[in-house]
Amino acid sequence: MPNPYDGPEYRRLLTAARRSLERTGGDLTGSVSVSYPDDAERKAIIGVTGQYRPEGSSRITVRLADLDAAVLEATGHGLPDLLAGLGAPLRNRPAERQRLVAESAAVLRSTEKSPLHSLREWFREWVSVIRWDGTMTRLVNVGEQRRVGQAVRVLEVLEARAGVPVQLAELAAEVTGDTKALNHGTTLSTLVMRALALRAGVHKPVTTEERRELWDSGGVVVDDLASRVLVLNLPSDGKGLGEWLTGAARLGMPFYVTLQQLVELQVIVRPLLVYVCENPAVLRRAAAELGAGSAPLVCTEGQPSTAFHRLAVALKRGGGELRYHGDFDWPGVAIAGSIMRRHSARPWRMSAADYIAGVRADAAHVRLTGTPQPTPWDPELGEVMTATGRALYEESVADALIADLPGPCA
Repeated sequence: MPNPYDGPEYRRLLTAARRSLERTGGDLTGSVSVSYPDDAERKAIIGVTGQYRPEGSSRITVRLADLDAAVLEATGHGLPDLLAGLGAPLRNRPAERQRLVAESAAVLRSTEKSPLHSLREWFREWVSVIRWDGTMTRLVNVGEQRRVGQAVRVLEVLEARAGVPVQLAELAAEVTGDTKALNHGTTLSTLVMRALALRAGVHKPVTTEERRELWDSGGVVVDDLASRVLVLNLPSDGKGLGEWLTGAARLGMPFYVTLQQLVELQVIVRPLLVYVCENPAVLRRAAAELGAGSAPLVCTEGQPSTAFHRLAVALKRGGGELRYHGDFDWPGVAIAGSIMRRHSARPWRMSAADYIAGVRADAAHVRLTGTPQPTPWDPELGEVMTATGRALYEESVADALIADLPGPCA
């Protein structure tokens, strides 16, 4: 039997009724209106309400209770059943909002149960960000709230590994059972990357290289051939890699060491003092001006890679000592602090006095921006940088650094 309300003359009236019932959770005490009804719509509404409506009316209002009663009399079913039969089931938006609030609160409580919540400020900041920017609610709304819990678990695993390298696919499988769950573009990858960026004090990665470096900062290997570290004059024992390093040192040639080489080939570094810089321009100058006469030098090329950390461990295990220098800006200070803590490195011309001397010698400076970072090796450094408000990049003080490399550190 055809539905008597399936004609075009009822369409706008029923659409307005659907909006009202969905907005109020099925409340039939309100009214709906049709603006500038045509003659067919006007007559249909007269038939529903039993009330005459003059031609040319700019708006006709119908009580939902009257419409419900008319529908019940004509079809044997109420207005909600009619609307569900003509289209999608009615939504209960107030109930949906309550569910979203309740489930979002449950997700939030689950993040607060993580040990990282009490231990790491960056973790608390991450939770706050994904809560207030709507990410958490959106995930709940599409039934993907479990991704937040998985992201928390990934971060907990990385924290427990303390920088011990793990392959990306292996990490994804361990947490989710799916080796591709952390691939670029997935919800889980996006969540974890945002947390790692906050932990590292850097912006959200945009390029493939930035993403790889950020994963590296957390000890996650996306590509063990792409994870690499640049070295100069680092003679070592061991077949393969040790021989290559020794040969390159004999010639004073810069040499890239990949993580794959460090994993597959044993390298035994002789006890020695090794300088570490952040910018490859410094190493390039050392190779060009000092060649084989330069002291051993390792370059992080910005954020230290997993390959760098693995090499640093080998250096320390062999009795070596690391001296570190980097940029005098807040990201550079954060890198310096991380390397000093993790590898017991000592500062190399990274004092307040070195910063002041460099700033005075170079009039062209970029304004210091970002979140100030602690400088426990020289508390005065952070204070002076904040007061001066200028960044001092490593290339600007390269003359002093190169002067240290032929002999002992000044």
